[in-house]
Amino acid sequence: MLKYIACWNDWLGRHMFFIVLSALLSGFLLSLPLPRVWNMVAVVLFSYITFIASIEISFRDFFHVLVKPWITFGILLLIHCVIPLIAWGIGLLFYPDDIFTRMGLLIGFSIPIGVTSIIWTSLVNGDVALAVVAVMLDTLIGPFLLPAVISLVTEEAIHINYTQMLVGVLLMVTIPSILGMALNDLYRGKLVKFAQPVGGFTSKVAIFLVVFINANIMAPEITWNASLVKLLIVLLILIICSYIIGCATTYILKERRFETVAAVVYCVGMRNFSFGLILATTYFPAAVAIPVTLAMLYQQPLAALVSSLFSRFDKSRFLPEKSQ
Repeated sequence: MLKYIACWNDWLGRHMFFIVLSALLSGFLLSLPLPRVWNMVAVVLFSYITFIASIEISFRDFFHVLVKPWITFGILLLIHCVIPLIAWGIGLLFYPDDIFTRMGLLIGFSIPIGVTSIIWTSLVNGDVALAVVAVMLDTLIGPFLLPAVISLVTEEAIHINYTQMLVGVLLMVTIPSILGMALNDLYRGKLVKFAQPVGGFTSKVAIFLVVFINANIMAPEITWNASLVKLLIVLLILIICSYIIGCATTYILKERRFETVAAVVYCVGMRNFSFGLILATTYFPAAVAIPVTLAMLYQQPLAALVSSLFSRFDKSRFLPEKSQ
């Protein structure tokens, strides 16, 4: 039975781009009742996905990353300083008279790292410990950096419900990650045999459901026209730039390993657009939320495309993996 599940898991891993794309299309075409209930289901699925990814990490791996934190801090510098400035500059270039769209672009590319960067890092056999540390640290400092960046650029102060956001992140990232690492240490890594075939298969199914639910929830907010197509192109440019910047930055590393490159690329390229959407709709006019909403369309398909590109990498060009 495990052999069949492992085969299905491998097949899903090779076709994640099409699986995510089908989830998006299904989400737009079908309608789910009780969207708030399904939103809670998506949170639970996120928690499960993070838990499965963390089972393959030990506390030793986690603290090994903390001992040498400069890669993590470099990731945070890119996503909270470099890329937001690029987003604001592109906004000024394409939308010089539209402050709301520029604000939406700034928010969309100043928000914390997306939780699913952990999952995608795991799917390509990247450094999951580095991704988990980056997400956790960004979760703690992101809420303080984001208002400062927006206030500095737009001269408008905002306030965020830190408690609500931190509780959500605790449920989706921190607690599942700690439980996964604790079980790894408790069973001395034996659960990895479960996490790879069974956990890997079910987590990929969970990714499909999460994308489907999010697409279904935001479908009514989108009206297709020429200006929307222009915005989609601008967003695509920005997200691709984020991935390229993440990859290019890894060339300054003394020890450039594939698993490190994968973690950095996904952490820099993926954002928590769900949080950005809540922020935009709560504290700004509705027009500000449109870029953030549309950016969600690219999140998983581009992550799947990057995964496909990673599978074609010549790993002999990198240093060998670190021994655990």
